[in-house]
Amino acid sequence: MADSRASELINLHGRMVSTREGFDRVYQEIDDRINPSDQRFTKNSSAQRQKGQQRTEKVFDATPGLALDRFKAAMHSLITPRNQVWQKLKPVNESLSDDSEIMRYFDEVNKRLFAARYAANFDSEIQGSYYSGGKYGSMGMFIGEQPGKSLYYRNVAMKQLYFAENEFGIVDVVHREWFWTARQAFAKWGNKLPEVIRTAAEKRPDQEFRFLHCVKPREDMDVNRKDYAGMPYAGYYLSFDSPTVVSEEGFRVFPYAVARYDSNPGEVYGRSPCMTILPDVKMLNEMNRTTIQAAQLKLLPPMLAHRDGILDVIRMTPAAINYGGVNEQGQQLIQPMNIGGDINIGLEMMDQKRAVVNDALLQTLFQILVDKPNITATEAMLRAQEKGQLVGPTGSRIESEFLSPMVRREIDILAMAAQLPDMPKKLQDEGGLYSMEFDSPLSRAREAEGGVGILRTFEQLAPLAQVAGPSVFKRINIDAATRELARLNGMPAKLMYTDEEMEGINQAEQEKAELDQILQAAPVAASAARDLAQANVLASTAEGQQLPGVVPQ
Repeated sequence: MADSRASELINLHGRMVSTREGFDRVYQEIDDRINPSDQRFTKNSSAQRQKGQQRTEKVFDATPGLALDRFKAAMHSLITPRNQVWQKLKPVNESLSDDSEIMRYFDEVNKRLFAARYAANFDSEIQGSYYSGGKYGSMGMFIGEQPGKSLYYRNVAMKQLYFAENEFGIVDVVHREWFWTARQAFAKWGNKLPEVIRTAAEKRPDQEFRFLHCVKPREDMDVNRKDYAGMPYAGYYLSFDSPTVVSEEGFRVFPYAVARYDSNPGEVYGRSPCMTILPDVKMLNEMNRTTIQAAQLKLLPPMLAHRDGILDVIRMTPAAINYGGVNEQGQQLIQPMNIGGDINIGLEMMDQKRAVVNDALLQTLFQILVDKPNITATEAMLRAQEKGQLVGPTGSRIESEFLSPMVRREIDILAMAAQLPDMPKKLQDEGGLYSMEFDSPLSRAREAEGGVGILRTFEQLAPLAQVAGPSVFKRINIDAATRELARLNGMPAKLMYTDEEMEGINQAEQEKAELDQILQAAPVAASAARDLAQANVLASTAEGQQLPGVVPQ
């Protein structure tokens, strides 16, 4: 039974490999010229290949590789920064957003998700995913459960990753093909392995074997079962060397997150910026090679000598003496060949190609504030708006295809491990439904238009305020505008007063104003009281006496 099922899955994998052959050729060209790795996208790839081998024979310029590294770092900082909670859950029913108990629940869930994610190895693995997306156009990550340690993450190298879409364009089938040593395989599956691998684990533990992890929708799901057979997604581990299903498992939520940087209609695999600039990278490498040769000819030119020259060997080493190199009149008998040409033209053309490479990998966009540090706040906000408009579509796709499925998988794992707070009764009655939004530097850059509008409004109203007075600002909620600008600029929330703290501050200011008013009125009241007292004294002493200028009745 296991063998027939293994054969069926291996045949399916073979068809998926054939579907990707066209992309594999492009992947190989990219990998040969931009940060070459030990991945080989060819059919004759061997498990016994030499790891760590340098393959730089086709690389003459490091600009594309350096730009790709900076691209990875920039995407990580813009979309999933380590220093802030960039994912936020909220109820689908907006009327529940006014319920303080439900909102406290979601705040706590957000904090625990973030803490569990970064307590694991997410920060290191996500960088590999962004690198794969920029280089090959597709990125994949497995989100797993490590017993006793909650979450763990594994970036899936492009060489290992194969996937397919359902009728809605959502990735729901993933195959991961990789090599493990016999020792590693035996540590995971033990005696479930085929005999050939068990024998190697005893005698040749470092020998590598080929394995496949296949995850797809379960066609024979039994809703009455509580084990893996009752889960919507089936997972199989297979051995290629002796076709066998080594292990079967189930998943309540799809365990792989797969995203495409960009895609063409009718294609499953993504397109990358490195694919776009591949012709320019080839040209840049060729230009660099030619320019190096031209520089060598300029510095070490071929030597011209008379046919009947008496020198047998010309010594070109520093401080060498060549006897017979001049005639009796002191004229040189050996002269360097005038090569001609202008190396500067080659240097200028290479700079043009480097600019194209940096632009495709978004380096010129990220360098704006570095190149122009002395700009106004409005100009800085306009730059952020431009960045959000250009990078926003890619970031939105990563949030939708990659981060959202990842967060759902994390919630499932933490909920089953009882690491999330108890859900409020009112939210349970609504089915526990939640929506997801992202609050990252990139998402704020996409909203920078609102910040630009606020700053421009104040700039345009300022001259009017000098003529008409501060009443021109009366229609603007200054407190709300301040909060929005602080959020868009990424100001830490801990530096902002909460609504409750602001109520206390406003009340204290009001009480102080009332007290100041009382204190300011005190001298006047005291003087009036003193005058009244003096008047009473005068009235009592002059009782029965006629006051000057008063005619008695």
